[in-house]
Amino acid sequence: MYKLYSMQRSGNSYKVRLALAVLNTPYEAIEIDILRGESRTPDFLAKNPSGQVPLLEVAEGRHLAESNAILWYVAVGTPLAPESRIDRAEALQWMFFEQHALEPNIGAAYFWLSLVKGGRDLQTHALEDWMERGYAALQVMENHLKDHAYFAAGQLTVADIALYGYTHVADRCDFDLTTFPSIRAWLKRVEQSPGFVSMDWQPGPEAEPQARLVAGL
Repeated sequence: MYKLYSMQRSGNSYKVRLALAVLNTPYEAIEIDILRGESRTPDFLAKNPSGQVPLLEVAEGRHLAESNAILWYVAVGTPLAPESRIDRAEALQWMFFEQHALEPNIGAAYFWLSLVKGGRDLQTHALEDWMERGYAALQVMENHLKDHAYFAAGQLTVADIALYGYTHVADRCDFDLTTFPSIRAWLKRVEQSPGFVSMDWQPGPEAEPQARLVAGL
C-alpha cells in the first residue's frame, strides 16, 4: 500500500490525493506541514532530499517525488492515462504547462497570499508578475476549453487533475475567474467526476486515527 506524505492545503499534494480518490486507490496519508519545517527534518530529507511534498512511498525504501511524476505513476494502466501515443503526449504537454506556467504563478500567489501569515507584505515585489503571468496561463486554458471539454483524449485525465489543483483556488489569491466561463464550466465537470474529493476532505472518524488509512472512497 502506498504511503503519501502530503500537506492538506498544498495544491501539489492535493493533486495526488485527488487522483488516488478518483482511482479509488487506498493509501496511508501522512500529514507534513512545510510551514512548520516538517519537510526539513533529517528523517524526511533522507526520503526526499529536496524537502518537498508530496512524496509517495511506492515500496519499502522507494520514494517518488514531484507531483506530476507521482500522478503519472499512479495513473498508468488506468483511464486517467490516455492509451494512444498522441493523447498521452498531449496529456504530458498540459502537465508540463501546469508546472512552468500555472504553478509558479497562481501556485506561488496561493501559497503566499493564502497560507503564509503576512505573505502579501513579504511578496509585494512579485505580485504584479504573478498576476500577469497567471492570467496569461488562464487565458491559454480558456482558449483550449472553448472547444474541448477536457485537456486531453476528450475525457478526464491526469492533465485535468494537474491543472485543477491550483486553478480551483485561483480566486483565493486575487485572480478573478468571472471572465473565464469555459474554465469555470470545466471546474464543475471535474468536481462532478466519480470519486472526486475536495482539498479539505479528510478521512472520516471511522478511519483508524494512527494510520489515517484512506481506502474505498
